[in-house]
Amino acid sequence: MVDDMGSTVPRRQLGRELRELRTEARMTLDGASEALQCSRQKVWRIEYGLGPVRALDVRAMCELYAATPELTGALIALAGETKTKGWWHSYGDTVPEWFELYVGLESAACRLREHDEALIPGLLQTRAYALGLYGNRSGMADDERERLVGLRLRRQALLRRRLPAPPRLDVMLSEAVLLRTVGGSATMAEQLRHLLEMGRLPHLSIRVVPLAAGPHFGTVAGAFVLLDFPPGKRVEPEPSVVYSESLTGALYLDRKEELAAYEQVWASLETLALNEQQSRQLINKTIEEIYHG
Repeated sequence: MVDDMGSTVPRRQLGRELRELRTEARMTLDGASEALQCSRQKVWRIEYGLGPVRALDVRAMCELYAATPELTGALIALAGETKTKGWWHSYGDTVPEWFELYVGLESAACRLREHDEALIPGLLQTRAYALGLYGNRSGMADDERERLVGLRLRRQALLRRRLPAPPRLDVMLSEAVLLRTVGGSATMAEQLRHLLEMGRLPHLSIRVVPLAAGPHFGTVAGAFVLLDFPPGKRVEPEPSVVYSESLTGALYLDRKEELAAYEQVWASLETLALNEQQSRQLINKTIEEIYHG
């Protein structure tokens, strides 16, 4: 559903196409803004997909850059999709701007590949585990904690949606994630059983990188998500993106050399990780021996 997808990808696609048209026309941002009689900041925000775009502005830009009538029509149609609000907008300030972009991309992706050295990924967390993660944050009000957990659980709906088809999710977890207690033994036993349940879905794969593998390429890379997108309807498909999060922000990497580096990391993880069946066995063993589940 369009409401589930939001406007993130249409904005980025439209901005990229307009930026390429301006470059091909050999115009600078300053030159374009002067010709369009608007601020340089406005042109820059449109090109980087940072807000909804009016069809009137797209038409003016296409005329200035001498775009073909066919491309002009496609981009004007795309502008109409830049005003759609995704479900996450109802959470307001709970979602920081840098993470709002990720939620939109996550909702639109056809494949997600996630590696984590420290924690269960948000898409696979139980409510109790998520609450346990926020429990140690001093100064956080109960209602704020509930909103954050609610947002995390709402994101998980994409794994069971019908239309569009849910994304393929491939997860690589360090064995250390299974051993790091969050919220107590009962919470961890429930969380690991949830991993086993989710791993039965046909579009999910959960594999564990054993501690015996030692330091490896994934340890250096840290936690990241590789997002791939379906073919575009009117313009070029959204390029793959690497998402890497920190405490106060995130990196969105999409240059070819950056993507190639993370593809290499992923390939190395595939050679080191236990297969799905072996991973299930290790998760079961951890539940029984560590958390007495």
